[in-house]
Amino acid sequence: MSLPSAVRLAASCSSRAVSRTSLRFLSPTQSSFTHNAISRSPKTSYIRLYASKSKAKSTADLVPGSKQALTSEVARLEYGKSEAKMNAAVEWYRKEVAGLETRASGRVTPPLLSPVRIELPGKGKDLVKLEEVATIGVRDGSTLIITVFEEHNLKAVEQALYAAKLPNIVPQRQDSRTIKIPIPRPTVEARNALTATAQRMAEDTRVQLRKIQQASVKKGDYKKHSVELEEFQKLADRNTAEVDKILAHMKKSTGAR
Repeated sequence: MSLPSAVRLAASCSSRAVSRTSLRFLSPTQSSFTHNAISRSPKTSYIRLYASKSKAKSTADLVPGSKQALTSEVARLEYGKSEAKMNAAVEWYRKEVAGLETRASGRVTPPLLSPVRIELPGKGKDLVKLEEVATIGVRDGSTLIITVFEEHNLKAVEQALYAAKLPNIVPQRQDSRTIKIPIPRPTVEARNALTATAQRMAEDTRVQLRKIQQASVKKGDYKKHSVELEEFQKLADRNTAEVDKILAHMKKSTGAR
């Protein structure tokens, strides 16, 4: 019998229950150890057993909370909606800044007139794009030429150009189907004004992104420091950084501060 076996035997039996016969099978050293255990500890003793190293669980595969994916189906659906809305807001800003950047650089292109919407006679309140009723060309790199498909739409196109209130857009009628628009080179003040407009649009877009995030978080009623809160915050931060990047690119390309 081994020494640990003797200890377990001594712990499971009281001093009166263990006979001298059972101690006779032990070696002198073991017998002495067992006798002392019995005499000193009349009460039942327990030995604490520890798990072996082979059964210990490794933490290598554990994923931190900040890196866990959304597990709730409802949270994933809301995340998808929030992401789509934020992407739409950023793309709107990107498109608007592209138009401002073109004007600030002095390049004359047909997209300068993309905001123009025309109310045609007999079509009610339905507005149409300028390119649906006319062609837009560039002459000498500094003049836009608009040629309407039908003569009776010329007046409506001319009114729409004024109504759009685009800076430096002054239409000049050439004939019954053609309108000429000279585009002057932008001054430093004009470029700075366009950049200021882009900055205001950037702030409006950031506010919109925060509103989208807050609406999604409020709808989910997530706990503090939860994975969902972190994921929605990272989504908003990522789109806000994209807005800042678009604005910085415009400032660099136009030389504005």
